[in-house]
Amino acid sequence: MQANKIILQQKYARIVQMFADETGISYEKALGMFYDSKTYELISEGIADMHCMSDEYLVDELKAEFKIRS
Repeated sequence: MQANKIILQQKYARIVQMFADETGISYEKALGMFYDSKTYELISEGIADMHCMSDEYLVDELKAEFKIRS
């Protein structure tokens, strides 16, 4: 199932902000890391309904992907 593009964009913004806040990196760097990530690819392609997962879960996936401990 495909999610509404506007809702996905809002979700991306929340994920990037939370990722930056939890890791202490800049929003710009967090944005770049997010769009270069496998997590983003899975969400945007609707694989395994990743877009349905909570923002917190997806931030944890990003941190694991980039091997960042909080």
